Amino acid sequence: MGPRLLSAIALVALAVPAHAQGDAEAGEKDFRQCAACHMIESPDEVIAKGGKVGPNLYGVIGRAAGSEDFAYSDLMLAAGENGLVWDEESFTAYTQDPTAFLREYTGESSGRGKMTYKLRKEEQAANIWAYLASVGPESGS
Repeated sequence: MGPRLLSAIALVALAVPAHAQGDAEAGEKDFRQCAACHMIESPDEVIAKGGKVGPNLYGVIGRAAGSEDFAYSDLMLAAGENGLVWDEESFTAYTQDPTAFLREYTGESSGRGKMTYKLRKEEQAANIWAYLASVGPESGS
């Protein structure tokens, strides 16, 4: 293939919206462990009942970190101020070790995030991300 054709293919690939790589159905089941602290509530409906210890995860995809109406840690607010916007890669890394992720992202060596729970498997994070995508505002839900 010539360089022009490769460039055209790359541009088309970048123009196509990225879809979650996980399994939304499995993610709905995996979300049960998140529901101890988080809910998913659109302005019109409760999609997944949950706790209020963590922020509402409706519309988290593409949202700036720390921007939802919630009492975030200073470290999370700093990450948002430094440009962290939730995508699948950052969500997956964050949910596997929240404080370590935030420290690395912000360059801070101290401070803690409020989320202490860690997902054990990257696959669970991808599944939960796919579920959040399937019930988010972009999904038509």
